[in-house]
Formats: sequence, structure tokens, C-alpha cells
Amino acid sequence: MALWGKKTGELEQPAPSLSDERNAPEPANPVMEKEKPMAMLKKEEELPRSSGEVNAVLGRGTEFEGKLTFEGEVRIAGKFTGEIFSKDRLQIDDSARIKAEISTGSLVVYGEITGNIRATQLVELKASARVKGNIETPSLVIERGVIFEGSCKMENLGKGGATVTALPKAEEKK
Repeated sequence: MALWGKKTGELEQPAPSLSDERNAPEPANPVMEKEKPMAMLKKEEELPRSSGEVNAVLGRGTEFEGKLTFEGEVRIAGKFTGEIFSKDRLQIDDSARIKAEISTGSLVVYGEITGNIRATQLVELKASARVKGNIETPSLVIERGVIFEGSCKMENLGKGGATVTALPKAEEKK
């Protein structure tokens, strides 16, 4: 009998037979335990909705005509004609061509809009934006390079004073 690694007084136990292995309980050592399948959650259950989550995208190449009402954030990269209503955030991508009356909480524009805009929080016109229509908002940001044809009415809408911020054109990375 070999006594390597054994404490004094410890007896060597006989090897288990094949029938003993079948009836033996699972080993307590986590390294030797069999992997158990993980519970899978649906995407809605994994994470709670955040205010920055995009709920819908009208992608490049899409064309939509009608009335769009939404909650959360929506991005438009295609063509849209009609009306847009929301209390939340709308982003118009640089490939978008919009002909609509827009009423939203906040609006970020990289593309082209023909129509009037009313935002209760903020309108941001990025360097590539082209807007033909009137804007009504308490806070307006216009980057250098924007083309804006229309008038702007800035109201408090029950909040602090109206602000206008003109930003320099974003420098392109080389």
C-alpha cells in the first residue's frame, strides 16, 4: 500500500465498482460537476428599458408615408412624408429626406427636413443638416455648415430662459 499524500491513520478505500458509479451522488467538487444549462431570458427581461434605447429605425432605402406616433427614441434614415408626434427623442440621419410637420420632445437633425418643427425641449441641427421650415423650441443648437431657411420662435414653455448655441463645424478626422 502506498502512503504518498496520506495522513497518518487514514485508510485507503477500495476503488468503486461500475455499479457503484451509476448510483453514486454527483461529486461536490465544482470542477468535476457537470455543466447545467443556463436559464435564457428574453431580451425584454434582460435589461430594463433606458431612455437612450432606440425603439425603432426606418433604415436607408425605406419610404414611409403617414402619421408616426412613438415613445422612446426613433431614428429615421430613409424617406418619410406626413406627420410625426412624440414627447420623446427623434433623430434624423444624414441619409434621411423628411417632408413632415414634426412635434417632438427633442430632435437631432443630420439630414434634410422640409416642414415645421416644434420641440418642447431641444433642437440640434448638425453640420450636414438642411432644414426648410419654421422651428419652435426653447433650446436650439446650430453647428457651422447647416442650411436653415425659415424662422425660429423660442419660447420658455414653462422652463428656464431660451438658449441658442452656435457651434463650430465638427472637424473631420484625418
